[in-house]
Amino acid sequence: MADPQKIHPVHDVEAPHQPSAPLVPTNMSKSEEGDPENLEQHPLPPPLHSKPPKKRRSCCCRFFCWFISILLILIVAIGITIGILYLVFRPKLPKYSVDELRVTNFDLSTNNSLSVTFNVTITARNPNKKIGIDYRGGSHISAWYNDTKLCEGSLPKFYQGHRNITVLNIPLLGQTQDASGLQNSLQQQLQQNGNVTLNLKVKQPVRIKLGKLKLFKINFKVKCKLVVDSLDQNNSIRIKSNSCKFSL
Repeated sequence: MADPQKIHPVHDVEAPHQPSAPLVPTNMSKSEEGDPENLEQHPLPPPLHSKPPKKRRSCCCRFFCWFISILLILIVAIGITIGILYLVFRPKLPKYSVDELRVTNFDLSTNNSLSVTFNVTITARNPNKKIGIDYRGGSHISAWYNDTKLCEGSLPKFYQGHRNITVLNIPLLGQTQDASGLQNSLQQQLQQNGNVTLNLKVKQPVRIKLGKLKLFKINFKVKCKLVVDSLDQNNSIRIKSNSCKFSL
């Protein structure tokens, strides 16, 4: 009996080669070392530490430059205005002098308190041609010996016009406690030097008037140094020297 015929499959060389299906789907990204075309289509995100935008910085610089420019313009304008006012009005400082000092009371009581009353004559001069001085209320004047205040008072309210001289009579009253040492110091200075040095301090609110324009209120400060021959009560007191300094 004949053997059955066996058929073996033979590979067809001429048959076209069909590629096998890819293991990774085309819509999925590969690893970093994968397809470069995929990297171009899906670029990596930018780094976290990126530089801030410069637009905000430029706006701040522009605002600062505008602010400096406006400030410089204001300063120049104020300087020009002050210069014009100075040339028009030619301001001069007022002058003060102490012409007379009378002691109406200088009494040391039994409880060592010293009662003092001075009458001071002060001359105020306004040398300006176009500037008036309005002396307001709230002034204060005091007489001192070294660091001890002897008496005090105030100046009256008045208006001083252009190139005006005003004479003021001002009473000063005061009382000092535990003044036995003070009186001994005064007597010792009189015996050694033949005179006593006193200081008058004045604080006076005023308003300056330029033509018809009144400026804001300012404070005049005057300090006068007096050298007198005595402080005897109800006697004629001679002022040997006096000098007054003016400040604002």
